[in-house]
Amino acid sequence: MGLKENRFTKTFQDEQFPELKAQIIEAASFNVALNIEWSTLFEDRFLHLYNDSYPKIYFIPLIEAFKAITADNMGKEALTQSLKEIRITNTKDHHNPTHAYTFANGVLTVDHSPIMNADQVENRTKTLVNLLENNL
Repeated sequence: MGLKENRFTKTFQDEQFPELKAQIIEAASFNVALNIEWSTLFEDRFLHLYNDSYPKIYFIPLIEAFKAITADNMGKEALTQSLKEIRITNTKDHHNPTHAYTFANGVLTVDHSPIMNADQVENRTKTLVNLLENNL
């Protein structure tokens, strides 16, 4: 990561991430560990879009999926007992949610391009709900 990516990351972490993290914790009903590999979440030519795309790709689908899962006590209990960590990365530039999400050994991995199909929040949310419901 170069200086401009480091600056963007620091600004995002200071300005947007605290609220998004708080919403994830609230939706999950517990303080789930977040492991974000920030250095993998860049494609230089799209840096100007990340303030909009990061929330839509990485955080809002998690918040909405957790709200759906924890809508009742059974869901809250299942998520709390099963989910140990959320890992966010971009190692394969996936843009299709069916390939971008995995859940194994208590780790929910989001391995998604930081820019592709950003506006398809609902598709990512549905995929996450389905994945979690089938694995909790």
